[in-house]
Parts: sequence; C-alpha cells; structure tokens
Amino acid sequence: MSKWNKFPHDASAFNYEGSDLLDSWSVLHCGDCVEFPDTDWVQQSLEQAPEAAPEAFDGDVAALAALIQDVWRCFHLGDFQQAISLSGQCGLLAHAAANKAAGIYATYLEPDEAVQHACYLAAIERAEAAIETLPDDPNSHYFHAFNLGRYSQSISIVKALSQGIGGKIHTSLQNALELQPDHAEAHTALGMYHAEIINKVGKMLGKMTYGASVGKALEHFDQGLKLTPGSPIAHIEYGNGLYLLFENDKLDEVTDLYVKATEFQAVDAMEKLDIEAALAELE
Repeated sequence: MSKWNKFPHDASAFNYEGSDLLDSWSVLHCGDCVEFPDTDWVQQSLEQAPEAAPEAFDGDVAALAALIQDVWRCFHLGDFQQAISLSGQCGLLAHAAANKAAGIYATYLEPDEAVQHACYLAAIERAEAAIETLPDDPNSHYFHAFNLGRYSQSISIVKALSQGIGGKIHTSLQNALELQPDHAEAHTALGMYHAEIINKVGKMLGKMTYGASVGKALEHFDQGLKLTPGSPIAHIEYGNGLYLLFENDKLDEVTDLYVKATEFQAVDAMEKLDIEAALAELE
C-alpha cells in the first residue's frame, strides 16, 4: 500500500484515548449504528461467526477488542491508512471501520482517480466478504452500498447503472435497513440513490426501471435528518439530493442545508472533512 495523504487539519480534538472512545461512542456512531466493540461484542460475534476471527487469533478476546477499538480511534483521528492496516489484524470484525475509512479517504483526500478506484474496489471486496461471513450485521450491507455508491459517482452514474451497480446498491441498502431501521446513514444513502437515478434517467423511466421516486427520496432524506439532526453529512446529502431532483427551483433550500451543515462542531475527522467540503461549495 502506497503512502496515503494525511488528514490536513488539526485532529487534536478527535483523539479518543482510553475511556473517551466509549464515552463518545453514541455521538460518534449515531449515524451508522455500529456497536461498541467491547469483549462481550467480540465474543458474541465469534460465537456466531468463528470464521470472522483473524488467522493468528489465539483466543485473547480482550486483546482483539482493544485492537478493534484502536482501529476506530485511527478512523476518528483521520489516520485512515492506519485504520485499514490495523483492521487486517482483526479478521472481518473491523470491516466497518476499514470500509468507512477507505470510502472517506478516497472521497476527500485522494486526487488520483486510479487510487480512488482501488480504495473503493478493495472496500467493496471486503464488504462482500463481510456480507458472507456476518450477514446479520447491517453495516456489512451498508458499507457495501456506501463504497459502491462512491465508486459509481467516480465513474458516472449512467455507466454504473449500465453495469448493474444500481441494483446492488439498492439491495444492500434495503438489507441494512431491514436489519437496522434506524440506520440514518443508510436512509440518507437511499434518498441519494433515488435522487441520482431520477436526475439521470427521469421520473418515468426511473420509476418503471428502478422503482425510484421523488417521494421516496424525500422520505429517506427526512428520516436520515430526523435520526441525526446534528449530522453535517445528513444536511449536505439532503441538499445534494434536492438539487438533483429540482435543480435551481430549490436552490435556497439547498443553500440553507449547506449553511446549516457548516454550523456544527465536528466530532471527528470525517465530520471535519464533510464541513470543509460544504464550506468550499458555499464560496
């Protein structure tokens, strides 16, 4: 793995050492509903899916739990490459952190298109393995859709639809929401799925071919915002979706959503990148 670009902002506020990670977990993960990886969670996960353990696992559940927590610390701190590197020592139990790190890094910090695609494709492959091994984990499905969606945007939505990627995204998001109906990020992503299809192929073809509709897009955006009213990305993606659906007719609402996103205090590196992206759009 070549050396990745560093998080370009001050990350001192995002250093969740020791018990700070658990104390802040509900805030950090209100959008993706990831469970805190303590020893009980690791033990239960391995009982249900022993093949998810790392190859060198010696039975020390506490050590494995501590390592998974460190993977998440790296993610929240903005050390996305280290998060993925450490996740490789956790079997599939840190798949969510690794796949979120890959997607966020490729979206915001990697200008090289080939490297972007490599990040997304590696995450998609890792997510497919997680779906097979941990099918009851909503984030196995969500981060599959998340990285497929980001990959689709990088190659063009029309090209992605022609390759059948749209159906895979929809299936994975539906699976995630069936397993966790309060998964805010999945609701927001499903709203964007409907909005992007309608924007590219139109309302009639979108509905007939993909089951996409304006009403469903708005419903999922609203639910994502209701579940995470303090999330910058929920506001940003809602704004993006409104523009895809209505273009300049909703420009004031789009702008208001972007402005609102910039008014939040980032809780980790990802949110800082989200906010900076919103600020750049408003310039």
